[in-house]
Amino acid sequence: MICTTIQHKTYEEILSILDDPFVEMAEIRLDLNNLTDEEIQDLFGGSEKPLVATYRVPPQPDIKAFNQQWEKALRKMSQAVEAGARYVDVDLTAPVNISKYFQKLCHKTGTELIRSYHDFEKTPDLEYLEQVKQRCFRYGADVAKIVTTATENKDCDEILSLYSPQESQRLVAFAMGREGQKTRIDCLRKGAPFTYAAWDEPAADGQIPVTEMHEKVYGDFLGLYRADFRIPASKSFAQRAIIAAALAEGTSHLTNYTPCDDSESAVKVARSLGAKVARKGSTLTIEGLGPIKNKLELERINAGESGILARLMIPILAQVARCPVSIEGRGTLLRRPLAAASDIMAAFGVILRNEEGREGREIHVPLTVKGELIAGTADLPGKPGSQLVSGVLMALPLNPKDSKVYVGEPKSIPYMFITLDVLRKFGIKAGAQLEGNAEMLEQQDWSYCTGINFTVPGGQSYKAADLTLEGDWSAAANFLVGGALFGSVELRGLDTSSLQADISILDVLVEAGASVAYDEDTVCVKKGPLEAFDFDLSQAPDIFPIVSLLAAFCAGTSTIAGVGRLKGKESDRAAAIVEMLTKMGVRAWIEGDILSVEGETLASRLLNGRLLKGGDYSAHSDHRMAMVLRIASMAADSPIVIDDPACVAKSFPEFFEQF
Repeated sequence: MICTTIQHKTYEEILSILDDPFVEMAEIRLDLNNLTDEEIQDLFGGSEKPLVATYRVPPQPDIKAFNQQWEKALRKMSQAVEAGARYVDVDLTAPVNISKYFQKLCHKTGTELIRSYHDFEKTPDLEYLEQVKQRCFRYGADVAKIVTTATENKDCDEILSLYSPQESQRLVAFAMGREGQKTRIDCLRKGAPFTYAAWDEPAADGQIPVTEMHEKVYGDFLGLYRADFRIPASKSFAQRAIIAAALAEGTSHLTNYTPCDDSESAVKVARSLGAKVARKGSTLTIEGLGPIKNKLELERINAGESGILARLMIPILAQVARCPVSIEGRGTLLRRPLAAASDIMAAFGVILRNEEGREGREIHVPLTVKGELIAGTADLPGKPGSQLVSGVLMALPLNPKDSKVYVGEPKSIPYMFITLDVLRKFGIKAGAQLEGNAEMLEQQDWSYCTGINFTVPGGQSYKAADLTLEGDWSAAANFLVGGALFGSVELRGLDTSSLQADISILDVLVEAGASVAYDEDTVCVKKGPLEAFDFDLSQAPDIFPIVSLLAAFCAGTSTIAGVGRLKGKESDRAAAIVEMLTKMGVRAWIEGDILSVEGETLASRLLNGRLLKGGDYSAHSDHRMAMVLRIASMAADSPIVIDDPACVAKSFPEFFEQF
């Protein structure tokens, strides 16, 4: 990243500079820009780009005047921190009380603390510089900034020798002066999170103009800049809503519908049930079956390649159809076992049988559903995931009797609550109570949930509803990570209060250091200094591939938990991710339930000639893998050729065209 120093400007001039595409992040010199308190708060609170709040207090013999200057610096910089500054730069010469104050303030607000050292005359020896670096970290530095003056090559070598693999992502060290200019770029090559450039007048001797710095670092690299793009509808919501509308009394209207293979398969299933479905533009009109008084006469339905549709329909068919009924499919669905499906349905008196001579307890599509759904009390395993549980929750309200369902050790919890949300919109009542420890309550984190008690009153019927389908966070994650890595994106049509599990991509991006801003309908992500992160995606396995690519560009080793949730997807997704990253030249490995990825910043990759390796890659017929390969191609040293790009039709047919 290139941090542009802004000085001697008005508030309006600063805003104009921040709009410039060459400005990735900026240092606001609060000692040299005459900003009011309100302007400081608005600037640091409203910027979509990472900002550094800096106030330089030069050494002086008058201690009283020196302390007065620091009191002024404290007031202005603390305003910036409390408003939302990404970094605050506090010189090592700051009085002890000022130093401690900012350590506490940054810990409270999440602002990263830069402790800086400057020598405007020389470059001290390495032993002294090492001591300075350790002082920076000892005094609370998230980032140590060490700037000296170079008069010969030896000085440049000295300052750059401070970098080590363990600390490079937390160190910005370079030399001033004409002789030291090259170190301002070499520090990025060594792994520094950012370097400094000038907007117009240099803030220090040897500072390079930002346009020239941009050319030296990025060359002809083309970034990703996408604005005002509406993301397609979530198939998780669409499929549930289509089936609910098919079961409902009256005519439902689903707006913001965008066709994909899985959602179109749900439309075909709705028609197989007897519902009338028409599409005009982005609106689906569904005339439902109404109260189902007699069992439906069905021989078979086809779930296409949709695992969730097959799982939703198993309990629904057992409730509304005269069984046996066959569920057929195609493509990767035929190879994917429906984990624990037999045991779960047996708890409700339903028997599943493999067709076409398949043997063993693992159930696959095509399969036959036998028996009538029996309501009551059941304990279900949560480890196999949420989809079959969601089908049970959709079917039980139509049974005459009440039911209580306990799900132990639940996974993909958000998707169960998506189901409850859709049920509520179609007039169905059901309750849920989560079990967990105090940590779950304090952090509002579903990963600490140990069980869920569902209560489902029987004798209900679906009522027609008009609703707008949410934008798909799974699809959005690819664009958002692309913006964080290579430029900026602005997406519309996303509900930032969504129950979709993949909204957690926002938390991942913030944790990694990207610049994220959003309101009720629009999300904007821009590049930021990216660093290694630790995140648990057990509840959001669909964004595992794109998060693993993000990790490849974050300095340090990132860990992503939840590998066990990747089995039974369109591919052996865990193996596919490691295979992809390894082939690209990224070190990645799996231990137990955790994927570890060694990352390197984009600037470092460009300057060191370590872009991702291009060539022929397999998507393993997995739409998520095909999408991440396309994002990765932005930073490959040669074209990435995907063997099966058409597989994105499963969830996002227009992905390549839109990207």
